[in-house]
Parts: sequence; C-alpha cells; structure tokens
Amino acid sequence: MEKSVANERIQALNSMLRHEGAVAPLPPVVLPQGPDTKTLVGTVLASLDDAKADDVISIDLAGKTSLADIMIIASGRSNTHVSAISERVIKACKEAGLAAPRVEGLAHADWVLVDANDVIVHVFRPEVRQFYNLEKMWGLDRPGERRAG
Repeated sequence: MEKSVANERIQALNSMLRHEGAVAPLPPVVLPQGPDTKTLVGTVLASLDDAKADDVISIDLAGKTSLADIMIIASGRSNTHVSAISERVIKACKEAGLAAPRVEGLAHADWVLVDANDVIVHVFRPEVRQFYNLEKMWGLDRPGERRAG
C-alpha cells in the first residue's frame, strides 16, 4: 500500500475515533525507504561478480509468486567461498540502503539464502544446487544440463 493511501485511511480512522470519543489518534504511516528492485538486482549481481560466484542466473518471479520479484541463484566452489559470496551480497544490500536482509544457512554455508525483500538470493555449493534444483522448480534447466527437445 502506498504511503499516501495509507495516511488517508489513517486520517479517516482518526476522524472516526475523534467522533466516537477516543483520545489517542493513530500516527501517520512511515514506510521504510530502500533501493528499488532494479537497483538492488544490479547491486546484487555486481557483488556476485566481485566475489567470483559461478553459474549466476536470475529468474523473474513477477506474476508467479508474491515471495519476491526476482530470484538470483549462484554457486560457490566451497563452503568458504559460499560464505564469502553471501557476506559480500549482504554487505552490498546494506550499502545500497536496504535494512539488514534476512539470512539463513550462513553457519553451514552449503546453501545460503539472502532475503532482500523483492530480491531473493540463493548461494549454493555445486552439488547442493544440483540436488535441490531450484532452476527446474521455477521452469529453468539444471546447471550444466540441456533441455530435451
């Protein structure tokens, strides 16, 4: 919901509350500001390139799910590389103005998920990526395979 629409609704509620004798008006909505999706995708892709991530792909999720607009999948050569790639992505998101992204799997670094609101980043070790095969789940081929046609 846009900030102006939300504030209009709050003003209407405040008016109604005043009419009914309530004393504490609701505060206006302050939505967090962060980078737009296109800027964030560029930032994430640049950080993956800087960290020498392998097999980077992006999947457009717009209209397919409400989870995010873009999913980015990348591989690291080892647990240490996956961890370093993920840390670089997290740092880049913070520097771009996004409040700290949610992160899962960093302790083991087999598969790290960085949830940057409209952009979800998965960083895998190659064998883990092959096993979970997110590309196929979202309609793409597995890394290193061709479609049967």
